[in-house]
Amino acid sequence: MSTSGSERVEVTAGCVVLDIEGTTSPTSAVLGTLYDYARPRLGPWISAHGDDPVVQGAVADVRREGGLPDDAPVEDLVRVLHGWMDSDVKATPLKTLQGQVWADGFAAGDLLASHFDDVAPALRAWHESGVRLAIFSSGSVASQRPWFRHTEVGDLSELLEDYFDTTNAGPKREAASYRRIADALGVPAGLVFLSDVPAELDAAAEAGWVTVGVARAGEPQEDADFGVHPVVASFSDLAVLPVTLDRGAS
Repeated sequence: MSTSGSERVEVTAGCVVLDIEGTTSPTSAVLGTLYDYARPRLGPWISAHGDDPVVQGAVADVRREGGLPDDAPVEDLVRVLHGWMDSDVKATPLKTLQGQVWADGFAAGDLLASHFDDVAPALRAWHESGVRLAIFSSGSVASQRPWFRHTEVGDLSELLEDYFDTTNAGPKREAASYRRIADALGVPAGLVFLSDVPAELDAAAEAGWVTVGVARAGEPQEDADFGVHPVVASFSDLAVLPVTLDRGAS
């Protein structure tokens, strides 16, 4: 397979699992639009949903991971959350709370997801060919689902079979996470992971996956060193062929 983003890469897949930020969608749409939406709403959301067990668990984790006392007020929680956002820390409690805020924003019509122009045609073509599709992102599943349901080009969620995050799979830079996903998907052959982060691809490869780097023009990882991983600059440079099982002679 090619190691150049300017040449076509071909893979055989039973299931393609995709990253979001920098892979299917512009980083600016996540770190800009979504983060700007969540920032002023995190405090009010925590205050208004104090009886929600998910919020309670996230708040407890923020206090613990942020070194706060058990009775730390909401404003202290928000200070920690904003600090994580400023440093782009992939903290699970932050992703959980952001995901709830974003899901509410999508449902209200305040947010609309942005994807690269080549994404929707590729996902539809791969799905129609029989290749299964799933997502693995550090953003919570609660935010992933509306991100593909409410898009500028219609509902893409019907093309996706499953969603994974750091809660139900684990850290994206650990091979064990990809083994958990493989077990959950139950795909006998042809697991392929697409991401713009070389360390994530390394972890997937360690778990036995086929990997393809995505180095999009203008994105933070455009000039990253993807090492042995083949690289594309667009999904239009990637040919995904469905796995065909050899049943032998009848």
